[in-house]
Amino acid sequence: MTTQLQPAITVTPPLPTRRNAELLLLGFAAVITVAALAIVEANQERGVRWDLAGYGLIFWSLFASAHLAVRRFAPYTDPLLLPIVALLNGLGLVMIHRLDLVDNDVTGHRHPSATQQMLWTLVGVATFALVVTVLKDHRQLARYGYISGLTGSVFLAIPALLPAQLSEENGAKIWIRFPGFSIQPAEFSKILLLIFFAAVLVAKRSLFTSVGKHLMGMTLPRPRDLAPLLAAWVISVGVMVFEKDLGTSLLLYASFLVVVYLATQRLSWVVLGLVLFTTGSVVAYFIFEHVRVRVQVWWDPFTNPDGSGYQIVQSLFSFATGGIFGTGLGNGQPDTVPAASTDFIIAAFGEELGLVGLAALLMLYTIVIVRGLRTAIATRDSFGKLLAAGLASTLAIQLFIVVGGVTTLIPLTGLTTPWMSYGGSSLLANYVLLAILARISHSARRPLRSRPRNMSSIAAASTEVIEKV
Repeated sequence: MTTQLQPAITVTPPLPTRRNAELLLLGFAAVITVAALAIVEANQERGVRWDLAGYGLIFWSLFASAHLAVRRFAPYTDPLLLPIVALLNGLGLVMIHRLDLVDNDVTGHRHPSATQQMLWTLVGVATFALVVTVLKDHRQLARYGYISGLTGSVFLAIPALLPAQLSEENGAKIWIRFPGFSIQPAEFSKILLLIFFAAVLVAKRSLFTSVGKHLMGMTLPRPRDLAPLLAAWVISVGVMVFEKDLGTSLLLYASFLVVVYLATQRLSWVVLGLVLFTTGSVVAYFIFEHVRVRVQVWWDPFTNPDGSGYQIVQSLFSFATGGIFGTGLGNGQPDTVPAASTDFIIAAFGEELGLVGLAALLMLYTIVIVRGLRTAIATRDSFGKLLAAGLASTLAIQLFIVVGGVTTLIPLTGLTTPWMSYGGSSLLANYVLLAILARISHSARRPLRSRPRNMSSIAAASTEVIEKV
């Protein structure tokens, strides 16, 4: 009787999903948020009450529900993404509440900005859980690349077409006002256009990497391949001209350049893009007054400290007052900066937490960005690589634009700080961005089922059938 040897089957233990670590970190984020809120209440002489612990429990329960969605539908997601965002969101809520207290004391009227932001946080976290649940595979988004591009462009164009009373605020036409609320469609356009850019670059990659003319050691793209770059340039200039939104224009164009460079690995695309951007910026400076005013304020904000330079001057004073360790939460005067809860929330943190605290906040953002880039490296498909890298780069570029603007490193643009600034559109859009990044992270970290060494494909298929039976 002959004994037939069966191929050896290597059984590997399942990789840890780190979901328990994520849940523990969410609890830690809730503790820090409650501690910051207690410090604000104590320094504002409102007393430390036991109901603050109830707020912390509600905050933790909200993000624990998102954790359950991740645990069930995307268990291999990076365990640092959601807790860090929860902490940033919680600290943003604390600072908005702190600014509300000052407004209440000065005006005598109640400003429920923190309450509204908490409601938007609820909507944002619910949307995050919904996207993680419904989006089974991030590659499904590539099928809707052109639809995403068209929708994102339409979203950008709508405010410019509406009358000023329905779209304009502080000189910028970036809103769509409805009875009782308003949205900023450009926040969603950045995600839709990134999906479009990634899908097109993957599908047409051979065109962008084809040989063109050689000039000064660089391979320039062929003229017929310049359409996407010119389209991005036209969109960015159009947003800057018709909507007076310098921040969105810079963010969209810079994100596109990053994705193009990652897809082609050619410096010539970046150089050509920077030449187009510089040309458009110089022309806009001489033609449009709002661009010229922003640049002149950036050059010397103290020329008109009570007029056009007032906002940035107060921001610089806030950083100077904060110094190294800050005045302490609730002890500063961040309300002296106009729009402190939206465009200048970084200045408010810089005053009350100082250089050390602000560096810690920027480090949290850096961790999210780095983990996003690591996700892009680990992802196995080209579309996921470009999309994850684009989303992480968009966060990095937006953070640079915000911090650079309030510190006069670059001209002020008016973008919000992700997950911290007051605003429902920004918060909701960034939670959608986080959900897509989490879904790609799950795909990248998920272990692949591999057959044992020296096992043929037929034997492997037979083994899989036996295992299923």
